Amino acid sequence: MFPNPQDALPLPSRPDIEQYKKLAKDLLRVAKSRDSDSIRKWSATWVNGLVARTRVDIPLPPARIESWIRGVAAFAADKLSHGGNLSHAQFVIARSHGFPSWPRFARYIRNTVNTESAEGQFEAAADAIVTGDIESLRRLLHSNPELVHMRSSREHHATLLHYVSANGVEGYRQKTPKNIVDIAGVLLQSGADVDAAADVYDGNCTTLGLVATSVHPQAAGVQEPLMQLLLDHGASMNGPGLAGHQSPLVLACFHNGQPQAAGFLADHGAPLDLEAAAGVGRLELVKSFFDADGRLKPPATARQLQNGFLWACECGRDDVALFLLDRGADPTDPADTGATALHWAAGAADVALVKLFIERGALLEVRNRWGGTVLEHAGHGFEHGPADIDFVPTFEILLAAGAQIRGAWLKWLGSVNTRSSAEKERLAEVLRHYGAVE
Repeated sequence: MFPNPQDALPLPSRPDIEQYKKLAKDLLRVAKSRDSDSIRKWSATWVNGLVARTRVDIPLPPARIESWIRGVAAFAADKLSHGGNLSHAQFVIARSHGFPSWPRFARYIRNTVNTESAEGQFEAAADAIVTGDIESLRRLLHSNPELVHMRSSREHHATLLHYVSANGVEGYRQKTPKNIVDIAGVLLQSGADVDAAADVYDGNCTTLGLVATSVHPQAAGVQEPLMQLLLDHGASMNGPGLAGHQSPLVLACFHNGQPQAAGFLADHGAPLDLEAAAGVGRLELVKSFFDADGRLKPPATARQLQNGFLWACECGRDDVALFLLDRGADPTDPADTGATALHWAAGAADVALVKLFIERGALLEVRNRWGGTVLEHAGHGFEHGPADIDFVPTFEILLAAGAQIRGAWLKWLGSVNTRSSAEKERLAEVLRHYGAVE
């Protein structure tokens, strides 16, 4: 149901239930007006006002704000455009903030108005976690030790420990301060349940699962220390759904673009099936899933073989990729990964595999799940991949093989801030040689 927990709207610093009642009446009024754009206008006014008064000072990109406006407007129109009453309007507002009903939302506001209430203290502690205010967190836990066992009133029912992951909880609270490992330590020392589960991503997500699949601690350079702390406190790596969608933990890392986390967990004993073993480059373990005639041994499946082959291509595990290619892996089948083998190899700047797949007739203009060609997948790797990998040879190979330049590549290149000027100029020369224009 709209919205998912991560897209819930932020609350103002001092929410007022009477103001929200008036807001619901205003929504009902505009929904009944003859102006076909009235609900969108109402949504834009409300969302922009909330952003200006949000609890947590986290910069919100214009695209996120616009997405909120569109989402609220569409949800409100669905509930009110063809008839509706005040309770429907109130429901729209409650759901937009991530609460299952208006009564639950109203109770939350009444409780948090009192900063001495348990719910008010929980919210203050959550804010302290995402802003790195460790002293305020300590004071709150000292004042009310039970906070560490409480759960959010929002749909995800997260504990305070879940907030250290910057994942699954409210999007405007998904931020990783530099001292997040120390903050997690304070929570764990105060008795936080390291394996408590939150109701997100259709699974029973633990903090370890959410940290391992979260881009924010990875970008902040604290993902591995944070995972190590959780493991030191007994976090489980076994069982489906620890990071959502019933997926085993290591595979969830691959599906969320966190191959380094997958390798870290594998090195610390996380269970590995054929697919996961291939992704983390355990060739000998991969071989153990086949008999002497090269046939898969149960419970390994052809689907695991194909997915594992693709993860190996993404992660530069050439020996594993070639082994699986010889045992039936299909370079043209994206399986569950969203892209072909050539996409993943290009995105990793794996020249050897790129050449091999092109020689075997791999298509250059086929689109991945996100609408990108192989060349554009390489562009994503150039912008977001490790800075010590040279992508220019990969671009040269793809363009020489006939990859088409679509769009304003040189303009895009000028906006990339993750690569050196010298490297960008080298790539610009190659792009110009093959027809890119300013």
